[in-house]
Amino acid sequence: MKLDSNNHSVFSLKYHLVLVNKYREKVLNTSISKFAEDMFITLGENYHITLLEWNDDKDYVHILFKTHSKTELTKFLNAYKSASSRMIKKEFHEVKQMLWKEHFWSKGFCLLTTGGVTLEVIQDYIQKQGQ
Repeated sequence: MKLDSNNHSVFSLKYHLVLVNKYREKVLNTSISKFAEDMFITLGENYHITLLEWNDDKDYVHILFKTHSKTELTKFLNAYKSASSRMIKKEFHEVKQMLWKEHFWSKGFCLLTTGGVTLEVIQDYIQKQGQ
């Protein structure tokens, strides 16, 4: 496993994020998804976030990304959802008709950590330290 590093630490922080459209309206198409993906990449640079994988369906996106140890995820997620909502509605006028309020994304999200081993393996490793 390749680890990222800075001056004083090494880390591997990868996340699986699911974002859902407001009202689960089926508004995502290839161009809107690509626009949202490009915004994720661009805004992510400011937060030391690197996109690893992006896929969508008509009403949600799955995103796999890695972060730096100093990344403030909630700040990034709020900034991304806010900026992308505003810009998608500005660029794609058809979305305004389907989602009549200001938000493109649902309020909530699903954020999961990813890893190469199970929790049981880590617990066992920690329990065996010092023996």
